[in-house]
Formats: sequence, C-alpha cells, structure tokens
Amino acid sequence: MKKLLVIVDMQRDFVSGSLGTEEALAILPAVRALIFAAREAGEEVVFTQDTHGEDYLSTQEGQRLPVPHCIKGREGHKIMPELAVQGARIFEKNTFGSVALAQYAAAGNYDEICLAGLCTDICVVSNALLVKAFCPNARVKVVAEGCAGTTPAAHKAALDTMRSCQVDIV
Repeated sequence: MKKLLVIVDMQRDFVSGSLGTEEALAILPAVRALIFAAREAGEEVVFTQDTHGEDYLSTQEGQRLPVPHCIKGREGHKIMPELAVQGARIFEKNTFGSVALAQYAAAGNYDEICLAGLCTDICVVSNALLVKAFCPNARVKVVAEGCAGTTPAAHKAALDTMRSCQVDIV
C-alpha cells in the first residue's frame, strides 16, 4: 500500500509566533510521532508551508487577518525545527489549499493520504478536500490529535465537515 503523509503549515508563526496557540504547541508530539512512524515505514512525508510576502497586509487575506505571518525569509515562515525532514518536498502556498499538492498526490497514485497540522478549520480542511477531489479513489484521512484549529469549536466543526465529505477522521 503506497502512503503519503502531509504535514500542513507546522510553521513557527502558527505554533509559537504571531498566530501561535497553546493547542498548536500541544500537537507537536503527535505530529512528530506521525512523521517518525511514516519514515520508519518507508512512507513519503511532505509539508505545506503558508507563504506570504512583505505586502501581506495589502492582500485580501491580510485585510481580513491583519497579523503579518509566514513572511518568506523570516523566522516565522520556517517549519518547526523538531519536525523538519531532510530532503522532504515542501509545497509553498499563498492561499489556504495547495493545488500543487493535490496534483502531486494524484500523480503519485497513493492508496492512502494522511494529513495533520494547522489550522484544522482553514488549511487542513482546504488541503484535505482538494486531495479528496484530485484523488477520489484514495483513502484520505486526517489525524484529529495531530491537528489544532483556530478554536476548539472550529476544530470540531472542520472535522465534522471533512467526515461528511468522506475524509476519514482517525
């Protein structure tokens, strides 16, 4: 069975930086364990990376969320060092979901695609649904304990939404 693990936006700004939360810090051990298990099993691990420019505040997103974050070239843009995987593919994205990731998953002909990371109710759900659309015959799953939302209620609502779209929540 060919498997892919996608770690969504586990970056400094979302964990301990400008948009960091206690919930994001709390999932670090679970995400680290997922990465370790996948690598031990010989499975591929990839990352998404929220990526903005210095003009972030003038973008539509920046006007709705006026907190500069994940600015390319700054510390907050980096993947948390304890999660980094040497040589892993990183999909930089300037929006919530990555079409490039979904296309990569489709081209890879994976049987199972697992996602974990931040934020459940924004980027995790966006990427899970894109992957599901591009890979309709693959099992797409999200590890609930490896995700954190903008709020606990938003996390739960996103899990419910994904479940209703045939994404397995484990």
